[in-house]
Amino acid sequence: MLKKLAITIIGSIFLAIGINVFLVPHHLLDGGIIGIGLIVKYIWHVKAGLTIILLSIPLYIMAWFYYRPFFYNSLHGLLFSSLMIDMFSGLRGIIVIDPIASSIIGGALVGTGIGMMLREETSTGGTDLLAQFIARMTNWNVGIIIFLMDTLIITIGSYVIDSTSFLYSLVVVTVVGMVTTLLTHTKGWRHYVL
Repeated sequence: MLKKLAITIIGSIFLAIGINVFLVPHHLLDGGIIGIGLIVKYIWHVKAGLTIILLSIPLYIMAWFYYRPFFYNSLHGLLFSSLMIDMFSGLRGIIVIDPIASSIIGGALVGTGIGMMLREETSTGGTDLLAQFIARMTNWNVGIIIFLMDTLIITIGSYVIDSTSFLYSLVVVTVVGMVTTLLTHTKGWRHYVL
């Protein structure tokens, strides 16, 4: 239990640094509920972590009634990562590098944070739960559904960010996916997301 808590905190710090130091300064997006939180932040200048928690409430209510293991395994990941995202917001602007390097480094840090948590059977929750329910109803592969949802979120975000940031955001999503897959490959990450 202590190991899981420690990994959740460390993973959340990686996630928060990736988002605040490398993604937000260039108005880059990630997929999932984090991406939606960033879109809301860019439009209304609301704290991204708080937005992520608020947007996740309906999903967690659904999880409570229909899939309790997901609720228990991801609630603390959601809370810690959202808290860290807002706590580390003061780091924005401390490192200034070009957008392509930011998208790669930021994506790697976010992917590392998510991957670490998934290896310990926790996650940041969010749209993974929604993807799981859609997969159950449609018999589609949950990985394809997550990819489609991330693509939709980035596409919606393209109306908020410029076309260059949109292209770099696609790099972010790709790097996050690759790093997460590498870190969870031996543990079978789909077992934990689902």
